[in-house]
Amino acid sequence: MPHFLQRLTRNPGRTAVIAVPYGWLLLFFLLPFLILAKISVSEMETVVFKDLITYKDGLLALTLKLGNYVFITEDDLYLKTYLASVKYAAATTVLCLAIGYPFSYFMARAKPSAQPALLMLVMLPFWTSFLLRVYAWKGLLSEGGWAAEVITTLGLDQLLYAVGAIPAPGKLMHTPFSLVLGMTYTYLPFMILPLYSNLAKMDLRLLEAAADLGATPWTAFWKITVPLSKAGIIAGSMLVFIPCVGEFVIPELLGGPETLMIGRVVWDEFFSNNDWPMASSLAVVMILLIIVPLALFNKYQAEAQESR
Repeated sequence: MPHFLQRLTRNPGRTAVIAVPYGWLLLFFLLPFLILAKISVSEMETVVFKDLITYKDGLLALTLKLGNYVFITEDDLYLKTYLASVKYAAATTVLCLAIGYPFSYFMARAKPSAQPALLMLVMLPFWTSFLLRVYAWKGLLSEGGWAAEVITTLGLDQLLYAVGAIPAPGKLMHTPFSLVLGMTYTYLPFMILPLYSNLAKMDLRLLEAAADLGATPWTAFWKITVPLSKAGIIAGSMLVFIPCVGEFVIPELLGGPETLMIGRVVWDEFFSNNDWPMASSLAVVMILLIIVPLALFNKYQAEAQESR
């Protein structure tokens, strides 16, 4: 029996525990992705797809239509929407980190008796429908909404206009500002939870040792707390950035024509143009743009940890 199979049969319990998540990923990620990739290189006839592999007169032929991928590189619309999706997702991730890190730090340093209540407050928005929360922001930012009134009264709309977040003072809805605000509010808990989990497990004796050695609280924070919470920062950033890139509902309800993202373009290709191969090609490229850099980052991070 090969050595690899001997290791698997030696500890069947460990093998089963490892096999379950791999089986889940195979069934619910890899298999749908392969189906999507197959559609992207298929030729569509009305509502059916031509077979990729055909056998006729003793000739086996493999037919792949790569024209959709070529068209993606030639049409500026797709490049602009990909860049816009990455831009808005990155802005949302930075804002979630800026808001979520202090909140997570406060939760981790709070009294143990108060931490469950604070954790419940973070999870509380999930008790309400996602669509209801997005529609609520639509009402708050529309003309006459109290959030819009507060922003205009404080003169913050002038600042937003100066930085290009809104096209004109007082116009808050269907702008990059409303889009990023909606995504930040929606995905903020995904940043807070991994950060809190990481900060709560930190050994506070390290901060005491730094103080004994003369480090100021600010220096100890940047030299000890932030490096030790790097795993939580990375996990939270990935949990926010990845779904934001392909977001469809929030850009549709809170964004405008100038905030077109790739999720809307994919939806149009699927349901408006009924061009499934083109839509699948866009989805495949979007997935690869996310997965490949993430895999490379994890590879280099693992190599860096092994070299220590």
